[in-house]
Amino acid sequence: MTSTINRCPWCGNDPLYVAYHDQEWGKQVKDDKTLFEFLVLESAQAGLSWFTILKRREGYRKLFANFDVKKVAAFTEEDIERIVLDPAIIRHRGKISATVRNAQIFIEIQKEFGSFYNYLYNFLPNQQRKENSVQSMKNVTAETEESKAIAKDLKKRGMKFFGSTICYAYMQAVGMVNDHLLSCDFRN
Repeated sequence: MTSTINRCPWCGNDPLYVAYHDQEWGKQVKDDKTLFEFLVLESAQAGLSWFTILKRREGYRKLFANFDVKKVAAFTEEDIERIVLDPAIIRHRGKISATVRNAQIFIEIQKEFGSFYNYLYNFLPNQQRKENSVQSMKNVTAETEESKAIAKDLKKRGMKFFGSTICYAYMQAVGMVNDHLLSCDFRN
């Protein structure tokens, strides 16, 4: 007898998307390296589908120094030119240039708060992950007061391609919020 696994319906049946849903999405991330990785990927997503970026994740990993924030922050115009020409990622010059600047801002925030994780959780009530009671995908929001506040602060600091909707997707990806449906077997 085969048991049925219940998942959030957005992941469909593609093995890459299912693996992302089951192993990463909504799981709380505390290390800054992974927080930077998702910052790069979510910023690249702006205006595109997450699946488009997820399929190119390895290209981003290769071209952005395995998401080493210090190396990315030191990228030159020549590095940006090299990356723009590589079809392994979405070749959007503005997003690529912004990734370098965002890395520099990420490091500034680490210095100010001790870690990017500490910075992010200053925006959540009691500095704790939010557990949302989501019955259906219709109940999932695209932004919250917290995502608006984080995005506004990051914009003030100079970060680009990270508005409140992208910020909320980021919060879901790194487990700052748990938006798995209550019926999803991967909720915790």
